[in-house]
Amino acid sequence: MLCKVTGCLALSFLAASAASAQSPAPINTVRYVCDQGRTLVVQYFTGAVRTAPNGMPVPGGHVIVTQADGTTHTLQQTASGSGIRYANESQTFVFWSKGDGAFVEEGPSQTETYSNCMGQSN
Repeated sequence: MLCKVTGCLALSFLAASAASAQSPAPINTVRYVCDQGRTLVVQYFTGAVRTAPNGMPVPGGHVIVTQADGTTHTLQQTASGSGIRYANESQTFVFWSKGDGAFVEEGPSQTETYSNCMGQSN
């Protein structure tokens, strides 16, 4: 019976580990207040570094951006010359952050829709 219990415990542990690997907790959550009183809540997650087709490393983090109306966007971290850039696959929703500041670009012309956003301390 002990082996059966131990086996069950091992299976439970493996299942719990797999579940936590699929939905990790954010390493940070920041509320941003932007121009015109607009707000964003951004959850930051870590991830494994990927390799781009040209062989360059690509950061593996991602964010979940929640707009004031409840719309959410899950964005992968992409290469950036300065700051941290996260984008959807079609590059039509891009969240940039640097220090305490951030902004959002949307659409094919990358219009800045959330400007001068500042992270608020909890």
